Amino acid sequence: MSATLHRFLKSATVLLSLLTLAGPQSHCVLAKTADSDPEIRPGPGVTAIKKLSDYLPSLTNTPGDTFIYFLDGNERGGTAFLAGGTHPNEIAGVIAATLLIEHARVQKGRLIVVGHANNSAASYPDPTRQVPSSYTLKTASGTRHFRYGARLTKPQDQGEDDPIKFRHPSSSEELEGYEARNLDRAYPGRADGNLTQRMAWAILQVLKTESVDVAFDLHESPPDSRLAQMLVSHPKSLDIAALAILDLDASGVGMKLERSSETFRGLSHREWGDATKAHSFLFETPHPGMLRNTASVDVVNDPNYPLAKRVGLHLSSFLAILDAYNSTVAPALSVKVREVPGLPQLTQSGLGPFLK
Repeated sequence: MSATLHRFLKSATVLLSLLTLAGPQSHCVLAKTADSDPEIRPGPGVTAIKKLSDYLPSLTNTPGDTFIYFLDGNERGGTAFLAGGTHPNEIAGVIAATLLIEHARVQKGRLIVVGHANNSAASYPDPTRQVPSSYTLKTASGTRHFRYGARLTKPQDQGEDDPIKFRHPSSSEELEGYEARNLDRAYPGRADGNLTQRMAWAILQVLKTESVDVAFDLHESPPDSRLAQMLVSHPKSLDIAALAILDLDASGVGMKLERSSETFRGLSHREWGDATKAHSFLFETPHPGMLRNTASVDVVNDPNYPLAKRVGLHLSSFLAILDAYNSTVAPALSVKVREVPGLPQLTQSGLGPFLK
C-alpha cells in the first residue's frame, strides 16, 4: 500500500468514527476534522479534532501547530482543558494526555486535550540531558514508539535569536536568554510574536473561545527538586486545590500544594487564571531522567519512579481536582469523566491496557 493511500484511509477512518460518535446531543460541533498526531490513536470518546492554528491561523504549516482533541458527553456541563507536552521531555504529562485521548469517556460536559502543547520542542531530543531520542511502550496492539523531546522550542523554529537575558513583560526577574523559548514562561503570549509567544497566545485563545472552566498543565521535575509531587494552583482556585489534596492524601497519594507566585510571571497556572475564568492548575511528578547523572536511567522502567506511576500521579490528581471542582460549582457547570485509571490501577496493571 502506498504512503499516500495509507494516509487517505487513516483520515477517512478517523472521520467516519468521529461522525458516528458526534451524536445529536453533542455540543462540540464537528465543523472541521483534521488528521491526528501519528503518535496518538483517538479513542471512542473523541468527538472532534481541531488544530491550534484554528485559533491563530499564522501557526498553519509551522512546527508550532498541534492537534486538539475534543471529548464530549451526551449531557451538557462545564468544560475542562488539559495540556501535556508543554515540556515534551517531561514524558509523563505527554502519556497522561495521550491516555485520556485514547481511553477516556466523558459522561457530562466536555474535555479538551492537547497531547503536544509545544510541538516544536517535541521534534528534537533534549540536548542538555543524556536521554534517548525515543522510548517504547508495550500495548495490546504491540510495541509503540514515542518521541522524547526537549524542554524548549527548537532554536531554528523560533524565528529570532535568543536574547542575552529574558524578562517577561510583567516581571522584574531576569532569566537566561534561552527561556524565551520556554512555552511555560511565554503566557499570555503575542499573536504577532515569535513562535513560542504565538503558541502561548493561541492556547490562551482556546481557553477563551471554548469557555474553559477548569484547566490543567502537566509537568515533571527532578526527584530531588522541591517541586516533585507538587500541585500548583492559581490563588482563586486554592479552595478546590485544598479539597483535592485532602482527597488524595486520604487515598494514599501524596501531593504538596503551592500557590501561584505573584511575581514569577508567564507560567500557565498564573496567566491562564488571570486572563480567563478558568480555575487553573499545574502538576509536577518526579522524573528520574532529569537527575544530573542520567546516562543509565531507564525513563520508563526506573525502579523508583516508573513512568506508569508518574502518569498515575497525574491522572489521580486530575480526577481529584475534577471531583473537588464539581463539589463547588453548580451542577450545570460540572464535568464528569469516566474510564480514567488513577495511580492504583496504573501501578497494578501498567500503561499497556489503557493505550490503544
